[in-house]
Amino acid sequence: MRRTLKAIVRRFGIDAPRLAVRPHMPWYWRWSGVVAGGALVTVVAWFTYDFGLEYAGFRQGEAVRLRAQLDETVRLQQAELAELNAKIAAAERQLQIERATFGDLARQVKSLAQENATLKEDLAFFHSLTATGKEGAISVNRFRLMPETVPGEYRYQLLLVQTGERAKEFRGRLQFVLNLHQDGRKVVLMLPEDPKGASKEYQVSFKLFQRIEGMFRVAPDAAVKSLQVRVFEGSSNTPKLTHNVNLS
Repeated sequence: MRRTLKAIVRRFGIDAPRLAVRPHMPWYWRWSGVVAGGALVTVVAWFTYDFGLEYAGFRQGEAVRLRAQLDETVRLQQAELAELNAKIAAAERQLQIERATFGDLARQVKSLAQENATLKEDLAFFHSLTATGKEGAISVNRFRLMPETVPGEYRYQLLLVQTGERAKEFRGRLQFVLNLHQDGRKVVLMLPEDPKGASKEYQVSFKLFQRIEGMFRVAPDAAVKSLQVRVFEGSSNTPKLTHNVNLS
């Protein structure tokens, strides 16, 4: 009896163990929590697996698709670049053709201008041949002085014309007077020095006209500034005609 009483006091007395009071939870809420937890674990496991695949390089399909897109973009850009280069090359060729055409036209214009000047000289020459005037009048036409490639060498050209009735043949000789610049000073040189002793090169004989062309040499360090031609008739010491030309 005493033992029974002690057991009752120990269970329900001050020394009795604590009693926890919990609210009652329905069974379906418990199962819902279990299902939600399982789903969360499944999702986390899937994302972890998917990230592992991507990190490990197992998503080859997506990488191939992206690479194909990049290849197509590069191909299109290269095609556009090739088209632009072709257009630029065509424009450059057209520009070269236009420049060549312009150069040809410029050369043609220059050639025509030279031909026109020559025709004018020819016209003046034929006018002088048919002109009436003092008998035995002499004129100098187309007088030119040109340097050669060798230093100190020069070439000259001129045309002697006799106008008027031209009753007789003109016989005479030429003398050239050169105005030089050498060592900072002016120098005068005569070819030939004595017109009476002129060689065959400087002798002339014609009725209507005579073309004269020749060459002379001076010191390589001398520069010819101008040239004068003197025309003597017969044995006269006084020139019948003088004509000057500057270096062209």
